[in-house]
Amino acid sequence: MDGSQPAPPSADEIAVKLTEAVHEHRVLPGMKLSEDEVGEVFGVGRTVVRQALRSLAHDGLLRTERNRGAFVAKPSIKDAREVFEARALLEPRTARAAAERTTPADIALLQRHIEEERAALAAGRTGQALRLSGYFHVEIARIADQATIEAFIRQLVSRSSLVIALYWRRRNAICESHAHHALLNALRDHDSDAAEDLMKGHLLDLLSQLDLSEHPEERLSLREALTS
Repeated sequence: MDGSQPAPPSADEIAVKLTEAVHEHRVLPGMKLSEDEVGEVFGVGRTVVRQALRSLAHDGLLRTERNRGAFVAKPSIKDAREVFEARALLEPRTARAAAERTTPADIALLQRHIEEERAALAAGRTGQALRLSGYFHVEIARIADQATIEAFIRQLVSRSSLVIALYWRRRNAICESHAHHALLNALRDHDSDAAEDLMKGHLLDLLSQLDLSEHPEERLSLREALTS
């Protein structure tokens, strides 16, 4: 060992960490992301922090207010409905396309996602399970080999995390494991009709588990959220 200190994280690495914290509901909608505090947590300067925050803003996870700073986006009820309406338009057809292209390697990857999600739920790591659940949907878009639509779905899944943080009716407003298993089976069988119908029903179920009327109280400071 040479005793040297590890290199500080890059802007991209910080953006990934912050995005994971949002997806796992450790950093909540409306929480301020102070440049100084983020920089202190990760041991980097303001220039790197600003690059990381720009990445989150591009994905719709962050908003900036003049003379106040950056805040985690807080979607309105209208925003929430639009996010799920957009997903309902894109994802069923994407699941159909994925069913036509799925390989054994894709099935193995999706199966691991389901197993990791189940393990996280069993261990009480609900936020991690939610993040894995969202990535399952992104992977289906990747399998469909539609890069432009995949980018849209990735952003919509990210915004869905904010919607769920604000409006979920109960902690099981996560993708139910049986829904993902059914989708996995349809993809494995190259059953395009079933994949499209299952995704459509699945997204409707997710929407029905949200209460688009109430806002929970915010909790945790930024430091507590990022270091917990």
